[in-house]
Amino acid sequence: MVKFDNSYSRLPSVFYRQVTPTKSPNPVVIQTNLCLANVLNIDTEWIAGENGIGMMSGNLLPDGANTIATAYAGHQFGYFVPQLGDGRAMLVGEIVANDGNRYDVQLKGSGPTPFSRNGDGFSPLGPVLREYIVSESMHTMGVPTTRALGAVTTGSNVYRESILPGAILTRVAKSHIRVGTCQYFAANGNYDALRILIEHVCERHFPQVLGRNKIVRLFRAVCSRQAELIARWVMLGFVHGVMNTDNMLLCGETVDYGPCAFIDSYQKNAVFSSIDVSGRYAYNRQVDAAEWNLGCFAECLIKLIGEDERIGTIEIFKDTLNQFRKMYQDRCVSLFRKKVGLFTEDSSDIKLMNMWFSILQNTGSDFTLSFRRLTDIAGDDSSNFVVDRYFSFGAEFDEWLRRWRNRCDLEGYPQTERQNMMCTANPIYMLRNHLIEMAINEAYSGGGMGYFNELLDVLRNPFEWQNGKDNFLRPPNQDELVEVTYCGT
Repeated sequence: MVKFDNSYSRLPSVFYRQVTPTKSPNPVVIQTNLCLANVLNIDTEWIAGENGIGMMSGNLLPDGANTIATAYAGHQFGYFVPQLGDGRAMLVGEIVANDGNRYDVQLKGSGPTPFSRNGDGFSPLGPVLREYIVSESMHTMGVPTTRALGAVTTGSNVYRESILPGAILTRVAKSHIRVGTCQYFAANGNYDALRILIEHVCERHFPQVLGRNKIVRLFRAVCSRQAELIARWVMLGFVHGVMNTDNMLLCGETVDYGPCAFIDSYQKNAVFSSIDVSGRYAYNRQVDAAEWNLGCFAECLIKLIGEDERIGTIEIFKDTLNQFRKMYQDRCVSLFRKKVGLFTEDSSDIKLMNMWFSILQNTGSDFTLSFRRLTDIAGDDSSNFVVDRYFSFGAEFDEWLRRWRNRCDLEGYPQTERQNMMCTANPIYMLRNHLIEMAINEAYSGGGMGYFNELLDVLRNPFEWQNGKDNFLRPPNQDELVEVTYCGT
């Protein structure tokens, strides 16, 4: 069984539209995430059986479900769209999980809604596979993210450039409330609804800010979570690709994995998304995009401040935005210390970090394997032939390695402790772009889900060596490179 307690649908009707999923004629399960089901206190036999298939396909919604499409606006590549909304997603309900948190359960690709505009509301199989495996991979690497509870093919075709099999993703998030949700009400001048929304956000995600100066404290808390999130992206070589304000969740989770990618050979200005022609959301500009989005959030919040306090609050918001870059940099340095095995703080660490990435840029070194090779040489055994087969340090790294060893020696920690910490921070197996494409292409070509399932299984333990899985750690060959990604929905 699954027990819903739907707080968002208890808000005024201006927040959403009631919707009904389109029936799936012949649903077939791709994956059911039983581990996540346990976290959500969903009976695993129920979710793996006919009732679970019924929910994930939209055919048989359980008692307590109340399917809605939520309203929001957003800046898309800098241009404001006053109404977007859930055009191919439906919120089924909310669950209070074993950890005490409230989670949304959403169907993505379940048919048209009043917000679909010219779209059909459906999703091809490829984007569903991509979001499932990327979101679960991000979770295993410690990145705050929406997750996948399950995925099914629908038995219907979806018509894009070609005819493709349709699929539905069951997505779980702490909530789907976005900066764009706030913009929707602010742009319409519906400040009463905006105030209700902000109260809901505080109660659900930031109860510590309730009370005096709630608006200011909320803004600081959201900025802090976004600094943490973007730093974690950057320290894994992740490029989101479409950081519009409707893709920034206030809860601080990563959402929407359409044209995302992971860096192989390091390029600080890497862009993969086919629609990001100006590089607005390039790897090294993601912090800029986040800061810009937070500025849009501040513009919404200021509408709730009285005239007598507005000027002072604007200055506080400006000061917080000015501090955002330092919050982000501090988190980057902290994460970098773990990746290079440093237990203590030193003012020179930021220089060590910048020098490392400068060398990666100049040499085009593999992002993931360079950190993992450093992990290997941090221990007593300085030669791991599996990684060394695909990556070794050239002479360009000699000076950096000398400084790093001196810094390690000054700390005096045992090599085993240092290496153990690095092993938990540096994945061996990264969800490389060509691996995703291979899994999707096999599924589309009628080869089944074997490669997808094997890849997903490997990525459940990305920090641990797995015998016979070398093919999942190597960088792509020249003919396997994926340089452009597409939303695909």
